[in-house]
Amino acid sequence: PSPVEDALSYLDQVKLQFGNQPQVYNDFLDIMKEFKSQSIDTPGVISRVSQLFKGHPDLIMGFNTFLPPGYKIEVQTNDLVNVTTPGQIHHITPHGISVQNIPITGANNQPVEFNHAINYVNKIKNRFQGQPDIYKAFLEILHTYQKEQRNAKEAGGNYTPALTEQEVYAQVARLFKNQEDLLSEFGQFLPDANSSVVSGGLKSYNNKKPKLLNLKDSSVAEASKHGVGTESLFFEKVRKALRSAEAYDNFLRCLVIFNQEVISRAELVQLVLPFLGKFPELFNWFKNFLGYREMSHIETYPKERATEGIAMEIDYASCKRLGSSYRALPKSYQQPKCTGRTPLCKEVLNDTWVSFPSWSEDSTFVSSKKTQYEEHIYRCEDERFELDVVLETNLATIRVLETVQRKLSRMSAEEQAKFRLDNTLGGSSEVVHRKAIQRIYGDKAPDIIDGLKKNPAVSVPIVLKRLKTKEEEWREAQRGFNKIWREQNEKYYLKSLDHQGINFKQNDTKVLRSKSLLNEIESIYDERQEQASEENASPPTGPHLTLAYEDSQILEDAAALIIHHVKRQTSIQKEDKYKIKQIIYHFIPDMLFAQRGELSDVEEEEEEEEMELEEGASKKHNGVPGSGSPSKSKLLFSNTAAQKLRGCDDAYNLFYVNNNWYIFLRLHQTLCTRLLRLYSQAERQIEEEVRERDWEREVLGLKKEKNDNPAIQLRLKEPMDIEVEDYYSAFLEMVRNLLDGNMEASQYEDSLREMFTIHAYIAFTMDKLIQSIVRQLQHIVSDEICVQVTDLYLAESANGASGGTVSTQSSRSSVEAIYQRKAEHLMSDENCFKVMFLRNRGQVQLTVELLDTEEENSDEPMEAEVRNLTCESQNEACEGGKKSLEKEKMECMFKLNSYKMVYVFKSEDYMYRRTALLRAHQSHERVSTRLHKRFQAWVEAWVKEHVTRDMSAETNKWLMGEGRDGFLPCTTSRQPEVLHFMNINKYRVKYNTSTKAP
Repeated sequence: PSPVEDALSYLDQVKLQFGNQPQVYNDFLDIMKEFKSQSIDTPGVISRVSQLFKGHPDLIMGFNTFLPPGYKIEVQTNDLVNVTTPGQIHHITPHGISVQNIPITGANNQPVEFNHAINYVNKIKNRFQGQPDIYKAFLEILHTYQKEQRNAKEAGGNYTPALTEQEVYAQVARLFKNQEDLLSEFGQFLPDANSSVVSGGLKSYNNKKPKLLNLKDSSVAEASKHGVGTESLFFEKVRKALRSAEAYDNFLRCLVIFNQEVISRAELVQLVLPFLGKFPELFNWFKNFLGYREMSHIETYPKERATEGIAMEIDYASCKRLGSSYRALPKSYQQPKCTGRTPLCKEVLNDTWVSFPSWSEDSTFVSSKKTQYEEHIYRCEDERFELDVVLETNLATIRVLETVQRKLSRMSAEEQAKFRLDNTLGGSSEVVHRKAIQRIYGDKAPDIIDGLKKNPAVSVPIVLKRLKTKEEEWREAQRGFNKIWREQNEKYYLKSLDHQGINFKQNDTKVLRSKSLLNEIESIYDERQEQASEENASPPTGPHLTLAYEDSQILEDAAALIIHHVKRQTSIQKEDKYKIKQIIYHFIPDMLFAQRGELSDVEEEEEEEEMELEEGASKKHNGVPGSGSPSKSKLLFSNTAAQKLRGCDDAYNLFYVNNNWYIFLRLHQTLCTRLLRLYSQAERQIEEEVRERDWEREVLGLKKEKNDNPAIQLRLKEPMDIEVEDYYSAFLEMVRNLLDGNMEASQYEDSLREMFTIHAYIAFTMDKLIQSIVRQLQHIVSDEICVQVTDLYLAESANGASGGTVSTQSSRSSVEAIYQRKAEHLMSDENCFKVMFLRNRGQVQLTVELLDTEEENSDEPMEAEVRNLTCESQNEACEGGKKSLEKEKMECMFKLNSYKMVYVFKSEDYMYRRTALLRAHQSHERVSTRLHKRFQAWVEAWVKEHVTRDMSAETNKWLMGEGRDGFLPCTTSRQPEVLHFMNINKYRVKYNTSTKAP
């Protein structure tokens, strides 16, 4: 049978055996998927299958079918499974897995299985997935070695390869530093190296430049001849300690490549660390024999984890999950070696669960970039942390050395002379205390550490004094830094929370520009025009913008701020100021159906006196002699239609305006909206404050003070002198001070942040907004076209064309159309806007529509006659009606410049197309059917909704004259017919002959 049939047959056996345990079958499939994706190697899959099918030796033995050459499973008993792999035998028992290395014999000279080589190369590729340079370097070493072997074979003994197996192993060992499993498995591919590099010797380094012994081909027995008994004893101890012949061979290979001057002393120590690291005595003897000084290589400790590449081979997505962020390491995972752990470490440290973040492509989360103020806060925190680490490290080292000093004080002189410190310097960490000393002594730190270890009695007091001196210096520096950090926190705390305020000022300045406001509505207008042209329809009418005025009381605050700034503008004439006052206090409230503001007598008298002093009492104002008050002499909006509509609920005001009026109204609505937002925020804060005080008083029985805020307690901000209830009025006062130049913009913004926190940004440009409004008002009262717009409104208001109740709007359509034509004619050189102020159920809205004035430049149409609409193509039809055509000519009028044609009432003519009747006959059936279906669908829908079954039955009886008393005796018949392509019923009633039919 083929391998595919064997595999299917084996799967059927597994499914049949574990029919009541589907989880076992699913686990087996998961194991095979992991093996296929190379998440586990061949020994790993054998081990997991053996454990899974424990108690079923037939299934375990059957798995041999899928194993590559060189691998074999044998079931000794029900609890013992032997797995043979190239070079090793794994004994799987209930208590664990033991590994037995197969002794290297002549059989090792046979080539390693090809599949094994392929698997090994794939393992390297996966291991160094994040370091492709290592994988490329490994392949290059193999290609170079193969090339050298090929050249030697072709030369037939006359060529000596430049790259021997020992050199290949040395290069790979350097490449796979800290990867013991890869290096061990690579040794299986160099059979000749095992026989020629079984052993090596070392020469003690007495000189700076050592002379190496030529021990390349020496055996273990020969190596012992070159060294004294101590060295031979050392190698014997190493052999026994490692227990594995393969590990001992790899240890000897390291010595040989060192003898060949391939690696340095420091690199040799790093290479043998995995072998002798567990045996401190042997490792220390080995380093002393080499003449290796550890203190000169403090920073050469392995900085990278030994299992850096192994973790990349694991398919975490298929591992056991814990929540959404953690995965369990597979049982076959080889844990990295640890220098030592206490029972507490074993109890609390995690060796199983790995953080495995999962990212969703559909996630809409966008990480925000830190602002410059957040960076200040983060930097302060980083500096605090770094200084704390330095101080705590220094303090920990002081405590350790104080303990050592107390211990020395209880020793005799001889004991002190013999006393030595290890790498931990009397503590529990090799790193912390070394870092503390290195921070103080710099480049001299290795000598100081060496002195502490060899002669602690002398060096400990000196180093301890130095550490304590630095402790005092750094503590003093910390107190100075705390002051700086506190100032920075107070300065940047509120700004760091305000994400929107940073870009708001710059963007808002662009948004509130006159050009931007005009472009906004013009772009909406252009979009409508384009959409209408694409659909071949007329452009839709209606407002392009709809803005809301949610609170009429806020108009008073807006008016007060505007007039406050107007009064202080020396560039505006007194008369213009008074006109602006009337617009703000009278006209705008009238249009918005609100209460008018009052012009105080004090202001009027001051204006009168100033104007009399400056201009003289005899000067005329607006054509009126100066005997009276100039301001009182002319009230612009004394009696308008809008003023009378204030009490109406369902009403509107109509106003046709130019660019300046439009910009002013947009800015005014923006000002009112922002003032209302801050007022609402102040009200919310008052409610929260009251609610919190009530809760603390009722539940906790406490009375909270104003300075009990956590941010104030942490000294992140200063306490405020303003109560929450006064925030809004204080804000208005700050805006006035800012407009008057009595307050800096930065101070204004900081104060707003303290009061309204992250909601304050909306008021940062309040001064710029009010200044823009005043500039537009100055244009409105001084520019000729703006004055004409206002005068036209007042004139049309007297004619009833400026608005009224919605219910009577149709009666004003003609006068409103005349108002519109006059406004378009007046503003023919610029935009004309139709502005409506609508009030419905107490809600006030402002709608703006940009009108098309380009084509309507002439109001009065010019008369013209169409004398002859010839009917050359329809002579027959025109002959009979020629006389009437001459008597009743069709007349029309044209508008100048626009060429619009208007037909005159009661003048007529007609044109006839000869094929029209034929086409009408052809389409009659189609059109009639379509119209009938549409009407029938409507009827059926209406009947379904309004007519019950009984009502339908009664109607039918009535129609047929059944069961109706009081009717004349008759007979009703129904005859179906076809009329205009439709099936109809024709009813006929026959009365008795004795009765006269109606």
